[in-house]
Amino acid sequence: MQPKLSRRTVLSHGILAATACVAAPARVLAQSPRTLNLGFSTPVESDYGVLATKLAQLVKERMGDAIDVKIRCCATIATEDDAFKALQLGTVDAYFISGNNVSPHFPLMDILVLPYIFQGAAHVRKVRDGGIADELAERLRKATNVHLLSWGALSHRDFYNSKRPINDVKDMAGLKVRVPKNEVMIQTFRAFGSEPIPLAWSETPAALQTGAVDGSDNGTSVIKAMKFYEFSKHLAILEHFAGFAPLLASPRFMGRLSPDQQKTFLQCAKDAGEHQRSVVEAEVENVRKFLADNGMKTTRPNQKSFINAVLPLQDKFVAERGPEFKAMLDKIRAAA
Repeated sequence: MQPKLSRRTVLSHGILAATACVAAPARVLAQSPRTLNLGFSTPVESDYGVLATKLAQLVKERMGDAIDVKIRCCATIATEDDAFKALQLGTVDAYFISGNNVSPHFPLMDILVLPYIFQGAAHVRKVRDGGIADELAERLRKATNVHLLSWGALSHRDFYNSKRPINDVKDMAGLKVRVPKNEVMIQTFRAFGSEPIPLAWSETPAALQTGAVDGSDNGTSVIKAMKFYEFSKHLAILEHFAGFAPLLASPRFMGRLSPDQQKTFLQCAKDAGEHQRSVVEAEVENVRKFLADNGMKTTRPNQKSFINAVLPLQDKFVAERGPEFKAMLDKIRAAA
């Protein structure tokens, strides 16, 4: 049996494979490489880096010099808040954007931002692999011209704060909570009884560190990668939001590829997403243990009080967003 590789080892091997001078025989060739600057806002060790590194490796193996993938982590080419517009303009080639930050540009994406929208892993798979996710991706392309390359792994957001342990929704009362500039998320934390403060991601680390906000929520790997455990000592496993941060590409970049190249490239992205899922899903509890070992006091609240607080929001947003939103929500509920 082969030894299990750590994420650091997986990333290192992936980066070496992606940049090796000698690659496997190319199946799709081009006269000159088309550089793909692939950006994200977190460190390369985060979940985004897992998918990006695997994509670079697969593209090199399958497409030779047709595409040269350059990994640009840590918001070096854009922030997540402005990346979508940059994709539409073609000034950014590809970027990972959380679903809640896609919603201002494509409101139907809020269907996947609703609190407790998924009822377990099987439900997630049916939505992601059963055609609903493909329909959303196609609607996104038609509405914005932006291409969705891969949904990647589902990430549950855990809540962390510097004030108190969270065991019940009543413990959220009065906490100043950083939230993205997304109306579903703002209203969710308001329903929890906290004080939501919308902030851009770029402003969040400083706000947490200085105490301008008491806490926030992120996927576990982001909490680790950003070292939020250094100044937020309470972690609550709420899993209130379970969302995707899809990898998106600009119409300008995709338009530079031939139909055959597009097909191969999209398959590379799909396979890289499958790889990311296997790595991320296997590591969630390990990351939570790391956070506990590094000073975060972890609670696992009974989710019932939180679910009861926010279930009315689903129907409220249906009433506000209209028939298209309701039809998509009905499909997701039917897949449960």
